[in-house]
Amino acid sequence: MPRRIIVLSTVFFGVSAAFAQVSVPWGGYANNAQHTAQASTGAQPLNAIHWSTPVDLNPPGGGAGDLLIHYGSPMVSAANTMLLPVKTGNSSGFEVMALNAASGAPMYTLPSDYILPPHNWIPPYSAVLTAGNRLYYAGAGGTVYYRDSVDSLTGPNGFSGATGQIAFYGNSVYAKRKAIFDLTVQISTPLTADSSGNIYFGFHVRGANPANLVSGIAHISAGGVGTWVSAASTAGGDTSITGVELNCSPALSNDQQSLYIAVSNGASDGAGYLVSLQSSNLAPIGRVQLMDPRGGPATLSSDSSAAPMVGPDGDVYYGVLEYPCCSSHNDRGWLLHFDSTLTVAKIPGSFGWDDTASVVPAAAVPSYTGTSSYLVLTKYNNYKGAGTGDGVNKVAVLDPNASQPDEYSTTPVSVMKEIITVTGVTPDRSPGFPNAVKEWCINSAAIDAVNKAAFINSEDGVAYHWDFTANTLSQRLRLTAGRGEAYTPTIVGEDGTAFAINDAILFAIGK
Repeated sequence: MPRRIIVLSTVFFGVSAAFAQVSVPWGGYANNAQHTAQASTGAQPLNAIHWSTPVDLNPPGGGAGDLLIHYGSPMVSAANTMLLPVKTGNSSGFEVMALNAASGAPMYTLPSDYILPPHNWIPPYSAVLTAGNRLYYAGAGGTVYYRDSVDSLTGPNGFSGATGQIAFYGNSVYAKRKAIFDLTVQISTPLTADSSGNIYFGFHVRGANPANLVSGIAHISAGGVGTWVSAASTAGGDTSITGVELNCSPALSNDQQSLYIAVSNGASDGAGYLVSLQSSNLAPIGRVQLMDPRGGPATLSSDSSAAPMVGPDGDVYYGVLEYPCCSSHNDRGWLLHFDSTLTVAKIPGSFGWDDTASVVPAAAVPSYTGTSSYLVLTKYNNYKGAGTGDGVNKVAVLDPNASQPDEYSTTPVSVMKEIITVTGVTPDRSPGFPNAVKEWCINSAAIDAVNKAAFINSEDGVAYHWDFTANTLSQRLRLTAGRGEAYTPTIVGEDGTAFAINDAILFAIGK
C-alpha cells in the first residue's frame, strides 16, 4: 500500500506546536520513548499501602479465575498528578482518572468513546503524557483526545474535560462520516510520545472507509499534523503483512530519528517483522523478519504486550514466542536482539514472549565484572506443564553482550548470560511440580538505579523490592490475596512512591 500523508485542516479547540518542556517522572508504558523503564528518582521503602483505587470497574469473574486483561500504564506528572487509565465496562468503556498521587484524592475524570480492536485478551487502554504536560488518550475512530493543564481541576478551556480531539487523517474528514470511522478504525497499541510532543501509535482497520485507511502506523505532531503509513508498505513487499502487532507500543531511537514497531500477518499466533521508520514522515528505513533463534519464523501472539526497547547504545530488543508455538521452548519465547539498523542479529535472551526488557545500569549490579555498560532485566518464568517447564519462575538480569548455553532448548542455542536471578517466593505446587512457584506478573519492571534495585510484582499478590547488591527480595508488601492475570507494569512516581496493579487494583506503596 502507498504511504499517505494528511495535513489536518481543522482541529477542535485549536492545537499549538509551542509548549514548555517539563520533566515527566513517568510518561507512559515503560516510562519513556525508548521503553527502558528507568525511574528518575529512588523508590521509597515498601512499608505501607498509601492508597488504592480500581483500574477496572467491572472486572470479569467476580474475583475468581485468571484476569486476562492488559491494563494501561499509569502516568505521573512533575506536579505529582496521577493519570490512570480505567476500564469501566465488562469488555468496553474506558476513561482516564486524574488523582493526587500523594493522597489518591480524585481530581477529575476524562471519559472516552474508545472502541477496542479485535482481540483475545483485552488490550490496554492507551494514553501518554508528553514533555509539554499534555495528556493524549485514545478515542473512537482512531482519534486521540488531549488534555492540557493536567494538574489543574479545570483545563485551559475552563472545564474539566478534553481540550481537544485529533483525527490523524483529518478532523473534517472524521466529522463528515464519524459513524463509519468509529465502526472501522481503532487504535491498537499504546501511545508513544517524543521529547517534542509528537505522538505515535498503531491502528487497526476492519472495513471500507471514506479516507481509504488500512491498518498501519500513525504520527501526530505537536502542531496537529497527521501522517500515516500502511503496515504492509513497511514490510518490503511481503503481501502477507496486514497490520501492526496488537499492543506493540512504538519505540524511538535515542536520537528520536527512527521509530521501531512490529508488523504481522494478523493471525492470533502469527509471524512478521520488526521495522524501522523515519520518525518525521514514517518513511521505511529497515526491517528484519522475526525468527526463532533455532530456525523458523518466530510467533507473534496477539495476547502479548511486548514492545521494542532501545538500549543506551542504540541496540533494539523485542520479545516473541517460539516456533513452533508454543511449548517447544516452554512457552518462554525469546528476547530478540538487533543493532540499530536491524541488519545485525545479536545474542538473544531466553525469555521474551510477553515482556519488555528494562535497562539496568551495570554499576547498579555491584557483583557484575563484565564489560557491558548496561544490563537488561526480564521476566524469566518457566511455566509448569509447558514443554519441560517445571514452574520455577524467576526474574533475571542479563548481560546482552555475553553468552551461555540455553538450558531450556534441546537444540543448542547461545543466549544472554545470566548475571543474577531471583526465584518466586510463593509455592504453586501440584503433582509432578514439587518446586513450582507463582508467576511473576510484570510486562515492564521499574528500575530503581538510585537504590540499585527493581520494583517487581507477582501473581501471589505481593510487591517486591529486588536488591541487586545482595541479590535478595529485601522488601515485600502484600497487596491482595493474589490472582492469575495478564502481566502489568510497575512504576515509580515523582516523590518515590511505587505503584503496582494487582487483581485490577492500583496500589500506591511507600514508607
